[in-house]
Amino acid sequence: METPIGILKKYWGYDKFRPLQEDIVKAVIAGKDVLALLPTGGGKSVCFQVPALAKEGICIVISPLIALMKDQVEQLKRRGISAAAIYSGMGKREIDITLDNCIYGGIKFLYVSPERLKTELFIERAKQMNISFLAVDEAHCISQWGYDFRPAYVEIAAIKEILPIKNVIALTATATPPVRKDILDKLQIPGAELFVKSFARDNLSYSVFEEEDKDKKLLEVLRSVKGSAVVYSGTRKKTKELAIFLYKSGISADFYHGGLNNEERAAKQDAWIQNQTRVMVATNAFGMGIDKPDVRVVVHMDLPQSLEAYYQEAGRGGRDERKAYAVLLWQEADIELLQKRIYGAYPPVETIRKVYQALANYYKLAVGSGYMESYDFELTTFAHQYDLNPLTVFQSLSQLEEEGVLQLNEGFHAPSQVYIKLSHQELYKFQIAQANYDPIIKVMLRIYGGELFSSFMAVAESKIAALLQKSVNDTTRLLQGLHDREVIIYQPRKDKPQLTFLQPRHDQRTLPIDQKRIEARKAVAVEKMKAMIDYTRHEHRCRTQLLLEYFGEVNYNLCGVCDYCVKRRKEVMPEDTQPLRAAILRALDAAPLLPPDLVDKLPDHDRDEVLLTLRQMLDSDEVKYNAAGEVLVTL
Repeated sequence: METPIGILKKYWGYDKFRPLQEDIVKAVIAGKDVLALLPTGGGKSVCFQVPALAKEGICIVISPLIALMKDQVEQLKRRGISAAAIYSGMGKREIDITLDNCIYGGIKFLYVSPERLKTELFIERAKQMNISFLAVDEAHCISQWGYDFRPAYVEIAAIKEILPIKNVIALTATATPPVRKDILDKLQIPGAELFVKSFARDNLSYSVFEEEDKDKKLLEVLRSVKGSAVVYSGTRKKTKELAIFLYKSGISADFYHGGLNNEERAAKQDAWIQNQTRVMVATNAFGMGIDKPDVRVVVHMDLPQSLEAYYQEAGRGGRDERKAYAVLLWQEADIELLQKRIYGAYPPVETIRKVYQALANYYKLAVGSGYMESYDFELTTFAHQYDLNPLTVFQSLSQLEEEGVLQLNEGFHAPSQVYIKLSHQELYKFQIAQANYDPIIKVMLRIYGGELFSSFMAVAESKIAALLQKSVNDTTRLLQGLHDREVIIYQPRKDKPQLTFLQPRHDQRTLPIDQKRIEARKAVAVEKMKAMIDYTRHEHRCRTQLLLEYFGEVNYNLCGVCDYCVKRRKEVMPEDTQPLRAAILRALDAAPLLPPDLVDKLPDHDRDEVLLTLRQMLDSDEVKYNAAGEVLVTL
């Protein structure tokens, strides 16, 4: 068996693990259940990917987001690691072939949604797999106290009774103490080893500003902090307006939201990652799975619904561990808007039933049909056809998602795919008999190789057309012709949002809606909203301390770099800090010291003044930390 550090070096190119990663990896390899809490950017995926490569068999990864699954699968494939994913929107034949490849094809990772675990097809095929262990990503989704509850997560533990699963690793970036307990209980891993990395980000400065003119303040922030930036806004319309405003103000900016088609999203994202665009103005659809380490500032122009969401989004700044800034701009009207949004997100049960019945009529689904079927869905078209308010439809769909009845994926994209149904000999005979199709078959085999015979391959009609010297339309017709003759399975690209029925269609009157659970979830959402508002309005505490306390971590040290600490420093620190700086340097001349020991060495100085001055000296590189966490003078 390869060593964990050897695997890390071979596939990721790193010589050492980040803090806690190696301990987590060793625990998983040893067959122990694990709960790992690592902040955004802390390298959670490595914690299960390395042990999966060290062990025999396939690792089943449960993930709630299709975009995240697809992103991780593509990243693994780029590293030469075989991986696959099954998600709503895939055809039955594609799912069938993918599962077969997981049994016989040497695939190391299979990503699935929690809803997929319950299907008979998945269970029967998974029984034939050599499963190394189960990885549960975004594990906070299992808890009704979490900010992104998914009912299907609660049923994950049941799969352990059916499949030969040896151990489980659950991972999340945001979990309060009640959520941690819920994860352990619901996954039935009470004896799991718990690894918790501090939620503190020493290099990230949190600031909150109440501003009459938020656009003006945004310009001020972006002009004072150089480098790549993300600006989060609450609506699609506003992302475009802000991007235009920044562009006209001389700042390179673009906008991003789930309503763009795949080419637009990919082009905008690539330009930003390669620093051709400096600022990305986006809804919260942007950022998940994007690993850009050099983001210097993240600005929120609207209030997130919870501190968990804010911490994750703000945490996309400074992943390279260099100094970065998280800035939240607000007005009193923003708080009123957030309250209206949260209280209005839970429509009456009868309204939910009415929307569900309209969906059943829209897709002509008989009672008992539609299980795990996916359909193109355009919200405005649907709402107009049934004379419904689009916002009411969206809120009802959200509740039906939380009840595990259906799933809406707004940012769905699936490229065109091809799978060759015939054997090599049968295909050769077809090429001789149907000479007009011979060129396109040869071109596809030249581009995509023999894998076309074993699995669905993403294809680009434009690339095939260029080599054939034909138009894209002509190429598409040839592909469709091969499909009609049952030579290949051709699945044209999909860009429309996908609506998946997670349960067989119910009669409207018997639709299983748990009113008590909805009320409980509403209460949780309201509490999280209040915590977000309290954080926003708070003026008398260190921002990092407030965030840490929310996540159950007590820290008595001021961060020294948030808006409160900067303001306090200006108020309490003497203008001339040179005497104190000199005293600190003298104390460190003898030997490196831990910060508490340094404070003890300077009894004539105020503790907070010493720590704040030390923070300034660290920022200016006058002093630095060594591997033991001690402070020493920079040479």
